[in-house]
Amino acid sequence: MITSFDDYPVHQTADPVAVPASGDRNHYDRYFFNGYDPDGDWFFAVALGLYPNRQVVDASFSVLHDGVQRSVHASGRAPLDRAAATRVGPISVEVVEPLRVLRVRVDAPEQGLSADLTFTARTPAVEEPRITRHNGPTVVMDYTRLTQWGTWSGTFDTDGTTLTCAGSPGCRDRSWGVRNVGESPGGAPPRALPQFFWLWVPLHFDDHCSHLAIVDDAAGRHVYERATRVPLLPDADEATELEHYRTADVDIDLRPGARRGSSAVLRVLGWDGKERVTRLTPLATFQMRGIGYFHPEWAHGVWRGEREVGGSQWRIADLDPAAPENVHVQQLVRAECDGQVGTGVFESLMIGPHAPLGLTGLFDVPAAP
Repeated sequence: MITSFDDYPVHQTADPVAVPASGDRNHYDRYFFNGYDPDGDWFFAVALGLYPNRQVVDASFSVLHDGVQRSVHASGRAPLDRAAATRVGPISVEVVEPLRVLRVRVDAPEQGLSADLTFTARTPAVEEPRITRHNGPTVVMDYTRLTQWGTWSGTFDTDGTTLTCAGSPGCRDRSWGVRNVGESPGGAPPRALPQFFWLWVPLHFDDHCSHLAIVDDAAGRHVYERATRVPLLPDADEATELEHYRTADVDIDLRPGARRGSSAVLRVLGWDGKERVTRLTPLATFQMRGIGYFHPEWAHGVWRGEREVGGSQWRIADLDPAAPENVHVQQLVRAECDGQVGTGVFESLMIGPHAPLGLTGLFDVPAAP
């Protein structure tokens, strides 16, 4: 199983690169990108994932514009050679310069979508702490992520409308490891109600970027927490010491009838004892199922055939936000902190109980006043 990547000194085990160190069927390797107009006129996202133990590769490109979200989805058999694993169907990701410049191309006329977009890094890539979670003795999450802020150039088309990016903000991540994907592996059902409370908040400001990521248990205790001030290029690189805050908390006002915020306040405490407060105001809501998360037909890692391409679209105002497939969202937000106004995303996924927000069931929502 020797492939082109075996010609580089990158081996971590005695196996060829094509063989994952873990035999877990849910082993994955993923690209994610988003980009947006700071005033909320449009928002797009891209995801491309490889699942080598399932021999599947899939990708989606989704655009929110004029209240309508359109997506193209592609899935197929994963190539053995990782050099060919960043293209599936009409969607491709090209690493032009590692950790600095990446290019996304889409050519899907049947779904009314196309794109030629280049992401240029604004910050170093930031390694987030590894996340590991168990369901009883079973590992259900064990992965690492890098996050990076940048700007977009190029154009994309949605339903005949051409939109231009010229220094438009966005961010990307790369994550790899084990996470629930694909068809259920079977076995005994879990004894407890599923629970996962996830917040991920990368923000752009004029002179820096900031990041906050939190996972809570059902009681609202942080089991994973990281808040960071991120310096800009070219004054920093991956070896630069980042400013990590001592503690982080988020106050969320839930929207009635939905597991998402109508507003939020981030509170981080520095090691100097000073509190930094950031107020978030949502401007638009992007449904993550547009790029495969909880999508009823195009979920990640599912075998659909040798080469399949399809699409989906919906009007945001027509969706039921309480439906399970609509709970995972990225909200484009205006961020206000210390007299600065920035922009970014407030990603939330709230499954199961969360005592501080009054959530008790699997997908119950706060009632309207």
